[in-house]
Amino acid sequence: MTFGSPIFLWLLLPIIPALVAFFVWAWRERQRAVKRFIGARLVAQLTSGVSPRLQVLRLALLGAAALSVLISLARPQWGMNWSEARQRGLDLIIAIDTSRSMLATDVQPNRLDRAKLEALSLMSKARSDRLGIVAFAGTAFLQCPLTLDDEAFRQSLAALDTDIIPQGGTALAAAIQTATEAFREASENVRVLVLFTDGEDHEEGALEAARAAADEGVRIFTIGVGSPKGEVLRIRDDKGNLVYLNDDKGNAVISRLNEPLLRELASAGNGFYLNLLGADTAGVLYERGLASLPKAEFNARLIRQRNERFYWPLAFAMLLLVVEILLPERVKRRQPATLVPPALPATAALLALLLVPLLTSASPSAARRAFDKGDFQNALTEYERMLERNPKDPKLNYNAGNAAFRAGQFGRAAEHFTASLTSPDFAMQQSGYYNLGNALFRQGEATESSDEKSKLWERSLQNLETAKDLDAKDTDAKANYEFVKQKLEELKKQQQQQQQQQQKKDDQQQDQKNQQSPQNKNDQQKSEQKKSDQKKKDDAQKNAQKKNEKKDQQAQQKNQPPDRKDKDKSGGQKPEPKLDPSQVQIAQMTPQQAEKMLDAQRNEDRVLIFGPVKLTNQPNAKAFKNW
Repeated sequence: MTFGSPIFLWLLLPIIPALVAFFVWAWRERQRAVKRFIGARLVAQLTSGVSPRLQVLRLALLGAAALSVLISLARPQWGMNWSEARQRGLDLIIAIDTSRSMLATDVQPNRLDRAKLEALSLMSKARSDRLGIVAFAGTAFLQCPLTLDDEAFRQSLAALDTDIIPQGGTALAAAIQTATEAFREASENVRVLVLFTDGEDHEEGALEAARAAADEGVRIFTIGVGSPKGEVLRIRDDKGNLVYLNDDKGNAVISRLNEPLLRELASAGNGFYLNLLGADTAGVLYERGLASLPKAEFNARLIRQRNERFYWPLAFAMLLLVVEILLPERVKRRQPATLVPPALPATAALLALLLVPLLTSASPSAARRAFDKGDFQNALTEYERMLERNPKDPKLNYNAGNAAFRAGQFGRAAEHFTASLTSPDFAMQQSGYYNLGNALFRQGEATESSDEKSKLWERSLQNLETAKDLDAKDTDAKANYEFVKQKLEELKKQQQQQQQQQQKKDDQQQDQKNQQSPQNKNDQQKSEQKKSDQKKKDDAQKNAQKKNEKKDQQAQQKNQPPDRKDKDKSGGQKPEPKLDPSQVQIAQMTPQQAEKMLDAQRNEDRVLIFGPVKLTNQPNAKAFKNW
């Protein structure tokens, strides 16, 4: 149990003796006043029936009521629940240049470190805004998505250095486009991009990217890091020595702040430009540019909220005051042994009226008592009655799942355990996955369908595996995981055997059908006989064509003139005589001859190979800048 305002508990130390002293003084003053106005002989008669014990009891009731009020002011708290906090703010992405030109020391300690410090200062002022980080050099990427977690933003910012992006240079257009893409994935909200850079843009299209981002509702503010005069860049080599950074011509690189480009970018993005050399740049940016922008409402992270119990001691104090008022100081002499005052029935009735709402409403203590007694169904009813008021409470869902599991209602137990997995407490998550796996296994055992049982056991195995991974020391999770895995394998083997048996039955039925239809076999034999006869005919036709081809070739050799085979004496070949068209025999080309001709023509084809095109030196090509 904790107290929301423990300062009031310290007040108990002086108040308790002060109350005792006050009551003692009041008692004595009352006795003195009685003796002052009434004679000593009449005091016993007038105070007949007055009980000193009841008087002391009334004073004790007053003191206890005062102490209960102080305890109520201290706000006692026990138990907790998770609530979703809602905030109003902006979506703010900070883009930081991580190129090597940010190592210049014209801004102390250097440009990059100064930009990171200013980003932290901006984070401290934008407490209700979602923040993100984009790192850029020759390219850009989202280092930290939009978040309300200050620690995550701070760690992502600390990880920035000049080696985080391997591609050198400065691409402002890529940074603006990456930030715009990050805004698209977030909710519809006022979007702001803050650029921390020296403005040395080695690519083109920065102004076009700024105008396109402005069309999508992104406002761009630019913060210039560096000085217009610039400074010679020095970097550390592999040995840790400072050396000058040279360009492609061997000259030392001087990095200068490009203020005109940053002013144009801010103007195109409906923002303004600031120089980091000014005093409290982040404060000026937030006060002049961001504070006046409309803020939208969005969901924040879940926060743990303790349950206030101040009304219990306050109700007790009110009850004590009522009893003190109704409790008389006199007792009847006829009933000296009676300790019950006449007004006690009325007090009891008042107590009953005050306690009726508490007795009729569900409470965690009543559900816990029912669970401890073994009345799991009643405990489940109590927990589900409380879940009607707070259905997303992970702890209530977890307890309801335990009660449902013990009551044998495994389906409802699985539903409640699934709802409890939203708890941010890893121990409760691990227990939720473990119990969910057990509930799904038991639910599968009670299922007659083997397919449904297989699905439930597979889900059970997945949840037990998650529980085993979350807590490697949980031997129960490991043992149950292996047990469910073995049962699932046995079930799959049974399913395979059943499928094989069913397949055998189907094959036997098909064989019986084939035996019952001999006519089909006769038709199949006739069809095969026809195919065999047709094949023989085709072979005979091919043989006849080959014989005709041989005869035609022999006839052509006989009709060929002899001077085609001889050569003249000079070694030259004689001219071929012109043949009479009427004497030429035209032979029909067979399919085999056509195929041979096509193969010969394919062999004569040549593949045309294209070599790589040699790039000529372009005199107007842009030099690469790696800073």
